[in-house]
Amino acid sequence: MSKLQTPFRYDFVGSFLRPEKLKQARADFEAGKINKEQLTAVENDCIRGLVAKLKEIGYHVITDGEFRRATWHLDFMWGFAGVEHKKTVEGNQTFDAEAAMIDDTFMTGKISVKNHPFVEHFKFLKQFEDENTVAKQTIPSPCQFYAFFTGAETLDKTLEIYDTEEAFAKDVVKAYSEFVQEIYAAGCRNLQFDDCVWGGMVNPELAVALTGREGAALESYKKTVLELNNQVIAQAPKDLIINTHVCRGNYHSTYFSSGAYDGVADLLFGEENVNAYYLEYDDERSGGFAPLAKMTGEKKVVLGLVTTKTPELEDKAKIIARIHEAEKYIPLERLYLSPQCGFASCEIGNKLTEEEQWAKLKLVKEIAEEVWGK
Repeated sequence: MSKLQTPFRYDFVGSFLRPEKLKQARADFEAGKINKEQLTAVENDCIRGLVAKLKEIGYHVITDGEFRRATWHLDFMWGFAGVEHKKTVEGNQTFDAEAAMIDDTFMTGKISVKNHPFVEHFKFLKQFEDENTVAKQTIPSPCQFYAFFTGAETLDKTLEIYDTEEAFAKDVVKAYSEFVQEIYAAGCRNLQFDDCVWGGMVNPELAVALTGREGAALESYKKTVLELNNQVIAQAPKDLIINTHVCRGNYHSTYFSSGAYDGVADLLFGEENVNAYYLEYDDERSGGFAPLAKMTGEKKVVLGLVTTKTPELEDKAKIIARIHEAEKYIPLERLYLSPQCGFASCEIGNKLTEEEQWAKLKLVKEIAEEVWGK
């Protein structure tokens, strides 16, 4: 088993552009032209190719690129008993004026989890670890799961199933903790909580719209969702590295939210008990680096300074200058570099080519080696 731990000086969030043959296979599967076993064979082949490419360009972390998922978060939720979904017939979430085609997902009963499909997915990936690489698993955070079903448009349905929000929160912690034990037993030692909740909370108006809460009720809700993450972390095996990625939305090169980290820094950076934060910092929507001073303990920060939303390569000198700007608030030895988000949070992917994707990652590595050394 690899003993390497994330993050690395040059790193990435997790998802990658789906190869054309994988897109075609998924379309054929949905049309009934191929069966599940044939689809899985294509997925396996594409994941092998992804891992080989990551090793070829010198990265130390590997993922399956989220190649078996339609979306970064919902597929994980579908692995829980009590959660079902159906194809949406029209765009149901708006990202910077673009309607996203994301499956309708809803609860049908109390949630639980056993033999989650992501565990088998991870077992396939883990076989490719070697002395230079380690596999990480990305999942939506407990906070994300809870918020999805307790928002302005979903809370009433949840309260038809659970008597109280507290009862639902208790089941979220229980189910997540059981999943963590399952994937730990499968050999996972690096887990990432992907979290768009805080990416929404940075925008005060959007936070109210999404949660249906304001004032003291909203502040209480923020503490509740943060505590969910911390409870799952507290129950996890001590040698399991748990990091988080905070995202403002990433669908087809569009975004969902804008806002600096200032308004959430005390809670998010001060009180969440993760090992490291992968943070979006690729444009003005993310604000400045001053909130990083709120980081407590020895927590690490992976600066997402290279965008996955556009194909143009960043100016190396400007990225290096921004790293040193961040160094004013947190020591350089606790800083790392990555793209700001995945390249394909949903199957549709962002608006760049696979060649441009790899050029971005090569640039990240080149800059990191110049700043921190090889």
